[in-house]
Amino acid sequence: MSALPQPTPSATAPWPTPSAALYNARVAALDWAQAADDLHTQGHAVLPQLLSAAECTALAALYRQAGPPLFRSRVVMQRHGFGLGEYQYFSYPLPDVVAGLRDALYPELQPIANHWNAAMGIDVRFPAQHADFIARCHAAGQLRPTPLLLQYAPGDYNCLHQDLYGEHVFPLQVAILLSEPGRDFTGGEFVLTEQRPRMQSRAEVVPLRRGDAVAFAVHHRPVQGTRGTYRVHMRHGVSRVRSGQRHTVGIIFHDAE
Repeated sequence: MSALPQPTPSATAPWPTPSAALYNARVAALDWAQAADDLHTQGHAVLPQLLSAAECTALAALYRQAGPPLFRSRVVMQRHGFGLGEYQYFSYPLPDVVAGLRDALYPELQPIANHWNAAMGIDVRFPAQHADFIARCHAAGQLRPTPLLLQYAPGDYNCLHQDLYGEHVFPLQVAILLSEPGRDFTGGEFVLTEQRPRMQSRAEVVPLRRGDAVAFAVHHRPVQGTRGTYRVHMRHGVSRVRSGQRHTVGIIFHDAE
């Protein structure tokens, strides 16, 4: 795979600040035909090397800047029964790397989201640009940004869950691994489960390297069966980290109530 296009350093940002055009070009260079096929057939797709090693290191380092103005809230998972570990939700304005990828990824995922809703008989359709969808969220009172930075230490894990946050939900989201498996941490695999009608749940571990992203279903996805299309309910989580420290950034495209 060719090297990622690299931005020009900025004197004010904690990492080099690319233009929106650079993020758009990086995202457009991915194999979206393969990604769409993977999403339709299995509910997730790996987007390899979406971030460089330097970008991963800089983004993970932001976790130390606890609280405002960078983050709006911090969640300790154990307090809520979510697992062990913690995460922080970013504030608006989002860091350039997060905002740039959020805006660049959405138009590639939007046709898939509309196809899924049509196949499942859901009337909602999503606009072509992310800004228009966010305006829809904000008009409904979903004003709080949902992209987040997660941190896991030995023994930490994330229970299976769905990131819904309100009435308006974009049906796909993206997680990017910022740490290198086998070097920075062991364990901590990204796990997806699907529940098909009248069947046992099925689990799948998605192997990722540092800088890889995974796009996946937030809530449910359509599957073609012998009697027509039905909904498969999806959940995601992270298995127990056995050693080291694991950081991930989550890019959710709808905002929260």
